Amino acid sequence: MESKASRRLQTIHNHITSAAADPHSTLQQNQTAGEFFTEQGYSVVLPEKLKTGKWNVYRSATSPLKLVSRFPDHPDIGTLHDNFVYASETFRDYKYLGTRINEDGAIGEYKWTTYGEAAKARLAIGSGLVAHGIPKGSCIGLYFINRPEWIIVDHACSAYSYISVPLYDTLGPDAVKYIVNHSSTQAIFCVPQTLHILLSFLSEIPSVRLIVVVGGLDELMPSLPSEIGVKVVSFSKLIAQGSNDRHPFCPPKPDDVATICYTSGTTGTPKGAVLSHGNLIANVAGGSLEIKFYPSDVYISYLPLAHIYERSNQIMLAYYGGSTGFYQGDSLKLLDDMAELRPTIFCSVPRLYNRVYDGVMNAVKSSGGLKERLFNVAFNAKKQAILKGKNASPMWDRLVFNKIKNKLGGRVRFMVSGASPLSPEVLDFLKVCCGCSVVEGYGMTESSCVITSMNKNDVLSGHVGAPNPACEVKLVDVPEMNYTSDDQPYPRGEICVRGPIVFQGYYKDEVQTREVIDEEGWLHTGDIGLWAPGGRLKIIDRKKNIFKLAQGEYIAPEKIENVYVKSKFVAQCFVYGDSFNSSLVAIVCVDPDMLKAFAAKDGIKFESLEQVCNDPRTRTAVLADMDAIGKEAQLRGFEFARSVTLIAEPFTMENGLLTPTFKVKRPQAKAYFAKAIEKMYEEVSASEKTFVR
Repeated sequence: MESKASRRLQTIHNHITSAAADPHSTLQQNQTAGEFFTEQGYSVVLPEKLKTGKWNVYRSATSPLKLVSRFPDHPDIGTLHDNFVYASETFRDYKYLGTRINEDGAIGEYKWTTYGEAAKARLAIGSGLVAHGIPKGSCIGLYFINRPEWIIVDHACSAYSYISVPLYDTLGPDAVKYIVNHSSTQAIFCVPQTLHILLSFLSEIPSVRLIVVVGGLDELMPSLPSEIGVKVVSFSKLIAQGSNDRHPFCPPKPDDVATICYTSGTTGTPKGAVLSHGNLIANVAGGSLEIKFYPSDVYISYLPLAHIYERSNQIMLAYYGGSTGFYQGDSLKLLDDMAELRPTIFCSVPRLYNRVYDGVMNAVKSSGGLKERLFNVAFNAKKQAILKGKNASPMWDRLVFNKIKNKLGGRVRFMVSGASPLSPEVLDFLKVCCGCSVVEGYGMTESSCVITSMNKNDVLSGHVGAPNPACEVKLVDVPEMNYTSDDQPYPRGEICVRGPIVFQGYYKDEVQTREVIDEEGWLHTGDIGLWAPGGRLKIIDRKKNIFKLAQGEYIAPEKIENVYVKSKFVAQCFVYGDSFNSSLVAIVCVDPDMLKAFAAKDGIKFESLEQVCNDPRTRTAVLADMDAIGKEAQLRGFEFARSVTLIAEPFTMENGLLTPTFKVKRPQAKAYFAKAIEKMYEEVSASEKTFVR
């Protein structure tokens, strides 16, 4: 194995040096080989197998000869524990974790815990767990939303070789019960609200020995019968116990399991993605070659810490000594928190960025006249300057854009979008209006987060950039969807990733592990991509949820949904079809503001959102707008929805229609809207009969 790897590296090395030395080399004339030297190429292309010479494996141009697994400046950091030891010693007196929530629950200014104070608390918590008899390697559940204690408990888990298991507070009791039992969790950190849920099925989670209540008062802790074998203590009491009975660290090794992240998925029971310390360090170390944070940076944490996206951000931030301020727990008050915190780094998801975009553009249109013309002139002037790599006149910021930037605190210098595709229009809008670098990334839990990301200096949008320097990426043919490496003008196929960022497998589930990781170590993502010029990856489709219509055409509903949500009327969309029908139908959660405006303009008396949704004129107008958007996106004829049902109630995790990563749960949505789907197909059938006559 070692000799094969050595031969591969030597061949690559010879390829680069010979091509560089000989301007007439046939290698240099090879289109794929030329990626090594194109000035704007963000990827390099390598042969997958030396014996075939097929050039289809892409790596970051930043590190083409070696996949990154450690921070180049600190190769001694191999685990999350190492990372925080380095951070707490280097940035001991720097602000680290901040919250606006006072002990009495009131909202005030941000109060900060330093790196040194967090390190001291992590020692006490870990010692407290050891004192309670929780053995090394045990799973520790975290059952509350983002707050400083979450991060500190996670650090304690790393320091004492425990495995952290995030429990989504939105998953509901059944999923929490399943995860606790599946992982044999021995201790759970919760808050008073989630404590009541745990106590309601305590007898059904026999592995649990200790429950620690964050924010709970000692005198309010329930006293359970000793025969149950479960102790309930407050967070403050555990820290006091650990402070008085300190135990030495039990540092993990890079190959040890750091966390089990359960992904709810769109079907079935949650799957536990096993991630090692080495996985997580490699992913962030790879990102550090592209992105630099500073101790002066301030980050707002509101994305769920149960998701790998936010976990990865926190690891990166600690490495650079930045500060994290937590939102107060209500996403509707996020802008208030940002105004108070004034972050410099903002990571979010398209759902929020789309809201910002829609809000600003609707305000511009409604303002009309001179204000609208001024915005359009300023926007176009600044956008053209950005595309040319130049700085636009500061006049436009003073006149127009600073008002928008100040909504986010006024200091944001770097924005990231992930979790789902962001439209090029919205990304360009953010670059112009927020006056900062905006990048889009692509990744998944199973890859420890980032697979590819845009270069911050790349002026082109509509793609997700080049591979993380810690992995290599290839596209595999999907013939049933007509995606192949021979496609013109660009190769297309299922995105596969390999390297130190690939997870260890699904916990206690060898069958599903083998379904996604092949014998050569490639993780099959289920996403369809194409290689655009400059070594940029573009996500174009989804493989996992494809189905056939009655006439045999394959449908990828998520691709169509991503087109339809660009309609001004559509907030969320669920496209449905099956092999018994020859056409698609759609359930559309409407944008309330746009629907109210339409009703007023079209003379529809507004009594309620539901009433306007059910009005035939509204359905016709929405479907017409969706058709126009579909034609613009060049959907094929059978990809258009033939009928639509409008609803006012959004898809949420609470009503069971969304996963925690905001993906539609398709089987649940099908059952939830069964009557509406049946009615739409009856309408389609009736219209077809009328047409035939």
